[in-house]
Amino acid sequence: MIHTKLKGMGVALITPFTQDGNVDFDALTRIVDFQLKNNADFLCILGTTAETPTLTADEKRRIKETVVERVNGKVPILMGVGGNNTRAVAHELETEDLRGVDAILSVVPYYNKPSQEGLYQHYKTLAQTTELPLVLYNVPGRTGVNMTAETTLRIAHDFPNVVAIKEASGNISQMDDIIKRKPKDFDVISGDDGITFPLITLGAVGVISVIGNAFPREFGRMVHLALQGDYANALGIHHKFSELFKLLFVDGNPAGVKAIMSAMGLVENVLRLPLVPTRLTTYEAIRKILNEL
Repeated sequence: MIHTKLKGMGVALITPFTQDGNVDFDALTRIVDFQLKNNADFLCILGTTAETPTLTADEKRRIKETVVERVNGKVPILMGVGGNNTRAVAHELETEDLRGVDAILSVVPYYNKPSQEGLYQHYKTLAQTTELPLVLYNVPGRTGVNMTAETTLRIAHDFPNVVAIKEASGNISQMDDIIKRKPKDFDVISGDDGITFPLITLGAVGVISVIGNAFPREFGRMVHLALQGDYANALGIHHKFSELFKLLFVDGNPAGVKAIMSAMGLVENVLRLPLVPTRLTTYEAIRKILNEL
């Protein structure tokens, strides 16, 4: 089963753009190679960090094909397929070519603010539409609604192909509650780099990381040490990154990580509107920390 593989340091891949604003497929290939070389455990494509709302259907298809071909089965691929129109998401799951994708990440419907029963029915529909493993994604800061532990556990118990949740509510007691009461083969994955360490100590199995785009080896080492129970060494790495975590998100995501990757020479520092690059002050602060690292 796939859920045993979605553990450790997963990376929420950015979408690189050329200076004229097109998807930079050469850079995308380079980034995938960089991740494989530096031991990323799995890749998450077409999530929030990929600026997916600004991509066309054709661009999304080409990104998926490019990554699947380049990864060539070396690590699992988790792909974002979500939205706030249940019927449209189900249609996408039924009609898109999902060959080469190992599991689906589907965000809590945003903007409409469904009730907990609405969230349950939404995921019930998706779970019954696809045979692929499904990972729930709770990120109330973006969606405007929090999926409670009760709803998450209800879905997890009722649908065997719902194998995990990416939790980015920031509510540690809610996540702890899910970890305590979940089915044996349902996993909790951190959706927030900054709390990955404490969450693993509570029983989470890994992270879908933003900072991993730039530092897959170093951040992956922290994750693996924590998973092995070597908390002292993991905590040291966590603290080394903590200043960077703040800078990463001060001007929005993925502006911070694109600034870092641009400073490393991996991508152009280009985002699609309505997102814009980090402010110069943030960029300088990032460069300073990079030099120290």
